[in-house]
Amino acid sequence: MQHPAVVAPRTLDTVAGARVPVPHPDHLVHLQFRRFAGCPVCNLHLRSFVNRLADIEAAGVREVVFFHSSAEALRTYTSDLPLDVIADPDRVLYREFGVEYGARALLDPRGWPTIVRAVAQELRAIRRRERPAPPTTPEGGRLGLPADFLVAPDGRVLAAKYGAHVDDQWSVDELLALAPVTEWDRT
Repeated sequence: MQHPAVVAPRTLDTVAGARVPVPHPDHLVHLQFRRFAGCPVCNLHLRSFVNRLADIEAAGVREVVFFHSSAEALRTYTSDLPLDVIADPDRVLYREFGVEYGARALLDPRGWPTIVRAVAQELRAIRRRERPAPPTTPEGGRLGLPADFLVAPDGRVLAAKYGAHVDDQWSVDELLALAPVTEWDRT
């Protein structure tokens, strides 16, 4: 798996209609590559980031989350997330960053406890009518693997993690441990 050493500057459109510069001139950017719109494991993971968003922002990090689903599908499941969510249904950025997909996403037993926990949480939320049910046949399939990248304001990729299974991604604490100002401050 190969990612760029330096991320070329670009401006991305979120599913909410905002424009996000990557890299960001004033912040580290945490690029999260997730699976499909409505993915229970992705939802569980992203809620943990939302719960700690003040800590993440205090560390100078901006969250940018990619899904291999259309913007229309994503709006149904992410409208309440205070994160920059980007639709990449053609997996253009997934390919650029070397983010893979495969059966091991779901077949690796290390991910099974989180799958069970995520599905149980989603079922409770669906019964309470807090969220819609995940799609039975998601756009782009169920076999996406997660990946995380920490990008400095000058575009350098400071750290990267390619997931080996559905639940193999940075936690908030792992991200915060990677984000000290001294690693990217150019002054």
